[in-house]
Amino acid sequence: MPDAALSTLLSLCAADALGAATEFKTPEVIHARYTLPFDHYQEGSVFGFAPGEATDDSQMVVATLLGYARGEGTGGVWRALQEWLATGPPDVGGLTRAALQHAGPDGGVHAWEASGFQSAGNGGLMRVAAAWIAGFRGDDLARESAVLTALTHADPRCVHASVVLTACMEALSSGGSSTDAAAHGLRVMDALNAEATLLDAGLFSTATLRAQMAFRGRDREARASVRGRVRAGLDGLLTSQSGFVLDTLEAALKHARAGSWLECVQPAVLLGDDSDTVACVVGALAGARGLPVPGPLLAPLRLGHSWPDWKRTGCAWSICLTLSRLPSGPETTCGPGGMLYFYGCPLRTSRSSWQTWRRRQI
Repeated sequence: MPDAALSTLLSLCAADALGAATEFKTPEVIHARYTLPFDHYQEGSVFGFAPGEATDDSQMVVATLLGYARGEGTGGVWRALQEWLATGPPDVGGLTRAALQHAGPDGGVHAWEASGFQSAGNGGLMRVAAAWIAGFRGDDLARESAVLTALTHADPRCVHASVVLTACMEALSSGGSSTDAAAHGLRVMDALNAEATLLDAGLFSTATLRAQMAFRGRDREARASVRGRVRAGLDGLLTSQSGFVLDTLEAALKHARAGSWLECVQPAVLLGDDSDTVACVVGALAGARGLPVPGPLLAPLRLGHSWPDWKRTGCAWSICLTLSRLPSGPETTCGPGGMLYFYGCPLRTSRSSWQTWRRRQI
């Protein structure tokens, strides 16, 4: 098997692309319109994504990883996300857009305040797997997940949901059950002083004091809400697949308990609504579990947008290059003649060579 980070990145991208066709559709429309089982990419994206093209969810994960590769910390990630937005991606959440239009990384805090401290969408949760993929672990993972989310979504429900998600991924990657992983995620959430973390990162300051006070006042209730939704998801309950962060977290935890990758992802796709994002989060969890993506979904997989650091024509093998550019990647080695290898995969090579490698690994 390939490295867990690469597998997880491919997994969330493939799940996102599979769910793109059914986004904002009802289950009744989906069953009437599409070929079932939903085990291949199909047409019908409301944003014009072609079959096999991953949406803003995966695009922002990759943009975040490319931001980390700059070695400039939070500022580098922020600028990478701004550059992605500046190229006019077809699908951008309202709060994400509002946050990234601000000058600095505290844009998410300002955008949350401008919403009357009400907006709690899933735009941070959809991309926070990048922190785990990039190699953050333990306490560092919890802190990075909080900061990464608050760049665009500073509501404490969003922040705590992301901390739980990445902690779950860490536990699942070590062989933990879904129940044990969720329990670990909740313990990590309870142990993290999220307000202090955002203050240390410079997202809270004198300029955002009202938002900091609002965060503090809502923190206890937010933790309780996240805890309730995590337990509901583990119990097989599903409130909605809306863009509300707690709906997404609950649905993803419910779906991700299944035995195979497709059994995890397909229910999210067939329920529609914000299906691409729910599927993307499910894909992150399934990837952390080590569930392999079906081979036929990998060859046509690509990101459905171009920006300065990424070309839309780059297919699944190109995703290897994203990880190879991370600053502290022991997984990348240099072979004869300067050829780069990622776990035995030649990175400066043709798509056919990537596909040959993939067939050996999966």
